[in-house]
Amino acid sequence: MQIQFYQPVNPILRKYIQGYYFMSKDESDHALRYLTFPNNFFILSACQNATVIQYENKLEIFQSSEENLDIDLVSRCISSTEIYYEQPINEITVYFKPLGIYHFFNHENSALLQNEIISSDFPGVMTSILNESDTAIQIENLENYWLSKFKEKNLDSVQNIIHDLEADCSIEEIAEKNGITRQYVNKLSKRYLAKSASEYRKVYRFRKALIQNKEMKNFTELSYENLFYDQSHFIKDFKELTKITPTHFFKKVNTDQNNIWLFI
Repeated sequence: MQIQFYQPVNPILRKYIQGYYFMSKDESDHALRYLTFPNNFFILSACQNATVIQYENKLEIFQSSEENLDIDLVSRCISSTEIYYEQPINEITVYFKPLGIYHFFNHENSALLQNEIISSDFPGVMTSILNESDTAIQIENLENYWLSKFKEKNLDSVQNIIHDLEADCSIEEIAEKNGITRQYVNKLSKRYLAKSASEYRKVYRFRKALIQNKEMKNFTELSYENLFYDQSHFIKDFKELTKITPTHFFKKVNTDQNNIWLFI
C-alpha cells in the first residue's frame, strides 16, 4: 500500500512541519508491516478506533470494536522500529521538524508534551478530520488547525546548539561558544530534542547520508562527506541505527520518499 506524504501548503507551517499523511481503513484490508528508521522529527499520530500495543522497538495496531482515539507522540527515535497494522485504520500522522512542535503548544519540554496534547482540543479536532472522507478538506482543516495554534517563540539559543551539532562541533566547543557547561548542552538537548546531543548528531549524520547516497560514488566517499572517521565507522553506526548493512538498506529502501520505510 502506498501512503501519500503531503508537505504543508502554508509557508508558515512549512518552516516547522516536515509533512503529514493520512491512512484510511478503506484503502485495503491487508495487513501492513514495515520498518521505520531513526530520525530527529517529533511524530504525532491520531489513530481512530484502534488498539495500539507497544513493545521495545515494535508497535502493533489493531482495529478496536470500541470508539476511541489513540494519540501517540514519538520524540525519541534512535533505532529501527517495526510497525505492524493488522489492517489499515483511520489515522493522521504529522512530522514536526526539530523544535517545530513547540510553536504550537505551551510546554517547552519534550517530556510534558504528550499530556498537554491529550488535554487540549487536539483529540476533538482530529476526530472531526478523520470523519471527513474528502482528502482535500482534511488537508485544509488540518492546516487551519495548526495555524490557529501557532505562536512563534524565540528558541534561537537552542537552535544555535542544533546548528553547531549539525556542523559537527564538539560538545566542548558548543559549550564554550555558548558560555555553558557540557552538562547543560546535554540537558537542553534532552529537554527540547528528547535525546542527548551525541544521539541527535548520530541520527543527523545518518539522515544526511541517506540524502547524499545517490550523489556519492561509494561508501568511503559517503563516509567522509558525512564526517565519519572512515568507512568502517560509517558501517558500524549505520548497522547500530538500522540493524541492517548499508548495502542491504540502499538496495531495499527508496530514499527519495519522505517516509523512509522498509516494507517487510
